[in-house]
Amino acid sequence: MHHCPYCSTKVRNDENYCLSCGKKLPDDRQERLMEKKPFNRYWYIPIAIFSLLLLTSGIYYTFLQSQSAQAAEKYQEAEAHAMEGNYTEAIDSLEQSLSHDHSFQQAKDALQFVQKAASIKKDMKQASDLLEKKEFQNALSLVNEAENGITNYNGEAVIQLIDHITTKRNSIKLAQLKQKLSQNPGIDDLKVLLWEADAIQSDEAAGIASSIREQIVDYIFSKASEQLNNNQFSDALLIVDDGLKYAPDSKKLQSLKTTIEKEKTAFETAQRQRIEQAISSAEKEKKLNENDAIELVSVSAKRDKQGKLTVQGKVKSTATIPVNSILIEYSLLTNDESFLSNEVYVYPDTLYPDDVGEFEFTHYDIDRNTNNISINVDQVKWYTDQSQ
Repeated sequence: MHHCPYCSTKVRNDENYCLSCGKKLPDDRQERLMEKKPFNRYWYIPIAIFSLLLLTSGIYYTFLQSQSAQAAEKYQEAEAHAMEGNYTEAIDSLEQSLSHDHSFQQAKDALQFVQKAASIKKDMKQASDLLEKKEFQNALSLVNEAENGITNYNGEAVIQLIDHITTKRNSIKLAQLKQKLSQNPGIDDLKVLLWEADAIQSDEAAGIASSIREQIVDYIFSKASEQLNNNQFSDALLIVDDGLKYAPDSKKLQSLKTTIEKEKTAFETAQRQRIEQAISSAEKEKKLNENDAIELVSVSAKRDKQGKLTVQGKVKSTATIPVNSILIEYSLLTNDESFLSNEVYVYPDTLYPDDVGEFEFTHYDIDRNTNNISINVDQVKWYTDQSQ
């Protein structure tokens, strides 16, 4: 309840008009808001807390900035140590960097790498010890494992470490290569060692590869020349072509190959000519053996002491092959007229080149009074192995 300001009549708080005078009552709430109230001292507490928090945040931010700067400084310091291969110092610097900034992910990754690099450095020392003991395979295994362990990393320090690993591998392979060469390897082993030498990236290995290549060239040249001297041209070319696989720029082998090809052509041409000549000679020989194989040396027709007429003679073989069954056909003449024909075989039955055979026949039925008898050889027949 409160009083009407116009007629002092009591009115309820929820009434807007006075029931006595009918006037609109003023809004009490607006008056209360318009009334000036005293400032509440308790507001100082949250203001003070807020100010403190603001100050603390600024200090903490400044601290974090300082820590980040120190972490970055230690990280750069670690990078310098790592590039110089001082991995122990790099680890120490990175641990200090992380002590300043635990969330520094780049420093965490770098720490993991330099720890791996420090382990690899020990492995490389062990590989060197194994190399001195000539345990090449064990040393190479260590090097390969070390390289495989850093395949997921990159950066200048990684490249530098890989170069160091590669150098170590080449030195091991080079030492292994020298030991194999000291054992006087054969030509097949030399071919394998040449590939190994070419795979090693170093000036010394290149020199060894050149020396091996010269040995292979000299061997190939010698063997191919032997085949060439024996007219084995195809085998000689195969040997040279095999050598050119290992020394494609060898002028010595290239020249030999040209020589072999020329000699092969010349030999085949000469051989073809010889075959043609042989065929021609064979034809001549065949004609000789067929037509002129037997030469009549002598022939006579005489009476013996008993008055019988005996025909005697000799022939000679001018054939190039054995002549068989030589038959002499002759005629007996008197006063240049033939009155008797006969045949007689030469003995021995077979005449070899330049052999002389004889023939003889006695006529019992010729009248003793027949005078001035002469003989004429009409034909000589024979057989050869070719004609049979």
